[in-house]
Amino acid sequence: MKKALVLGAGGFIGHHLVRYLKKLGFWVRGVDLKYPEFSPKDEADDFVIGDLRDPEVWQKILDQEFDEIYQLAADMGGAGFVFTGENDADIMHNSALINLNCLYYLKEKKFKGKVFYSSSACVYPEYRQTDPNNPGLKEEDAYPAQPDSEYGWEKLFSERMYFAFHRNYEINVRVARFHNVYGPEGTYEGGREKAPAALCRKIALAKDGGEIEIWGDGEQTRSFLYIDDALEGVRKFMDSDFLGPLNLGSEELISINNLAKMIMEIAGKKLNLKHIPGPTGVRGRNADLTLVRQKIDWEPKTPLRVGIEKTYHWIESELKKQGRI
Repeated sequence: MKKALVLGAGGFIGHHLVRYLKKLGFWVRGVDLKYPEFSPKDEADDFVIGDLRDPEVWQKILDQEFDEIYQLAADMGGAGFVFTGENDADIMHNSALINLNCLYYLKEKKFKGKVFYSSSACVYPEYRQTDPNNPGLKEEDAYPAQPDSEYGWEKLFSERMYFAFHRNYEINVRVARFHNVYGPEGTYEGGREKAPAALCRKIALAKDGGEIEIWGDGEQTRSFLYIDDALEGVRKFMDSDFLGPLNLGSEELISINNLAKMIMEIAGKKLNLKHIPGPTGVRGRNADLTLVRQKIDWEPKTPLRVGIEKTYHWIESELKKQGRI
């Protein structure tokens, strides 16, 4: 039986990945500061509560051989967390330290399997994302570098570090750039939630005929990747011989205003959009999937409307359980 180690298994993508790998027949150990919020902790064969900034935790979790390691652990969140500037030092220090530890101990243990690193579309330069009708970011567009956030800079540094450890120590890496992964069983409030979950929550809580707040003018655009498609992309990538980086995203571009209107239609509500000052990130971001189609024959299958429907109904059901609607 193959063994996998999922770092950041208490997070959104991480706990979905644990479940996915179990269905594929893997023995899975998860590691995080916390158990998954919305799924049973015993979905993993073993779950270690530990701080991956701490070298002692690495000694504990690498006590056996693994075929695959998935490094998803990071200090992160949505625009309200990443773009305010208030969390920059923690974001850079905590995430970089996790990745420094990861590669150092894989080198020390002479790890022979594959390690997946989850980078982000936030590595792309701000100057390539000023047009809401963004034609799509190709992997080579990351340079000359000018990410719009310290989160993006840390991700870009860590990408380079994974490739450096591959060159110098033959660590078998796979580096993917996720573009706004969303779906059920993800954070939808508290400040770290992403735009789809935040809008689903706001619309579910709003009274028909009322209003919800949108940061900025709402004309900023993004593409969003449904969690099931992301997991399939990760699997195909790990089964390939390509190191990356690869975009794992969607080419279905939408403005935040139109995303809100889509969710209103799903909810059966008519609401007004109140635009207020707030962090918005870049003006337009989309994924170019030319290289990922070529290298691993992957593209997303889930239309945005279908994925958003599933996400909205899950968030609505959570809010109903809490007696808030």
